[in-house]
Amino acid sequence: MSYETAARTYEHRRAKGGNPRETEGRALLESARRMSEAQEKPEDKLGLSTVARLNWRLWTILQAEICAPECALPPEIRTNMLNLSNFIDKKMVGILANPQPEKLDILITINRQIAAGLLAAVGQPDDSPAGDQDGGPGPFMGGSGQSV
Repeated sequence: MSYETAARTYEHRRAKGGNPRETEGRALLESARRMSEAQEKPEDKLGLSTVARLNWRLWTILQAEICAPECALPPEIRTNMLNLSNFIDKKMVGILANPQPEKLDILITINRQIAAGLLAAVGQPDDSPAGDQDGGPGPFMGGSGQSV
């Protein structure tokens, strides 16, 4: 793909607003990739802490969206996601207190699994109020129409 074609594609998707599910899935995958790379350099405690903080920031944004009154997720899914977010918060505190590469394993797995679910839903019709394939709110969205 040429630069011009890629730029036009990017502009088209940006103008359309993109798909929030895809954005959320890609953000989780990128965070998992960075944590995985940090594990390859166990002596770099600062790098490990930096990627851990980035992941924590991402999950904090997701938590805020889930807690928003306009969040369209069913109550059971909201509760489950908030419980998962609390688990991640506790893991993050432990990692930042004592950075060890193997502590990232569970976070990498969670990010990849949630991302897989989000990305599998991209392109599939969704009859639920939580989102649609044409850029409607994703699972971690409030009613604002902006992705997290």
